[in-house]
Amino acid sequence: MRALTIATRGSKLALWQAEYIRSSLLRACPEIPGIELLVIKTKGDLILDVPLAKIGGKGLFIKEIEEALLDGRADLAVHSMKDVPMELPQGLALAAVTQRELPGDVLLSAHFPSLEALPQGARLGTSSLRRQAQALALRPDLDIRSLRGNVDTRLAKLMAGEFDAIIMAEAGLSRLGLSAPCHQILPIDSFLPAGGQGALGIEIRDDRPDIAALAAILEHAPSRIAVEAERGFLAGLNGGCQVPIAAYAVMPDDHAVRLRGVVMDVRGEYALRGEKQGPAACAGKIGLELAAELLERGAGHLLAGLDTAAPLPR
Repeated sequence: MRALTIATRGSKLALWQAEYIRSSLLRACPEIPGIELLVIKTKGDLILDVPLAKIGGKGLFIKEIEEALLDGRADLAVHSMKDVPMELPQGLALAAVTQRELPGDVLLSAHFPSLEALPQGARLGTSSLRRQAQALALRPDLDIRSLRGNVDTRLAKLMAGEFDAIIMAEAGLSRLGLSAPCHQILPIDSFLPAGGQGALGIEIRDDRPDIAALAAILEHAPSRIAVEAERGFLAGLNGGCQVPIAAYAVMPDDHAVRLRGVVMDVRGEYALRGEKQGPAACAGKIGLELAAELLERGAGHLLAGLDTAAPLPR
């Protein structure tokens, strides 16, 4: 067996995730002579002065990494599952979904302990239309402002006083051991996460059964099932992580999956919610069926309005 290469973005969080997969594989398979990291800058890393929703959310953080897989520079790639488009390029496959951690969002502030405690008209930073819509549904008075950059950059802007509060994924903060003087874990019941949030995916070429066998060691079936349901919902709505669509699935027992989903307008004024449960073996289909139900109730009109809706302020 030869040494392997993992393609990854260069942010602290991406490197933590790649290092986690590297160390996990080396522990499970000590016969691997070594695993190197190939750091790649993606379009999403290079364009930092424009809201993600304005430059297209799908694949912004993985396209260049996938090119490294296809041309043989890398053997596998590690992604946050919420960044992975619904359809993978021909020749690539999702070899494993690791055990999901902390799927929700966190509100961080230097002074205010909760979303409810923010003053009238407070400046709330987020790069996500999903977070914007759900925050405005709870606090329509908030002044939503675009916030881009890696985890450290966002926290630095918060502590420099550019925002009264920001919202970020709980998993990323936990992995890096970061927080702020005040933080509130937002209840999933009222603040659904992005599909796949908190889970890592290992992507490989589909003609590499040797790498597939290695990646399978890190597969966590309950997380895969939940993520497949959420991604089915997103696929049915033709949505990604940069539209106001949220989804969260759990397994109430070993054989079933329960999915909740919501589609909103960016101002948080309208929301269509749904829930569906069924066999775990049909997770992706359940997601598609829930999406179809919401489309029948008018979700398509909400999503079509994105083209004319006011964007996040810069």
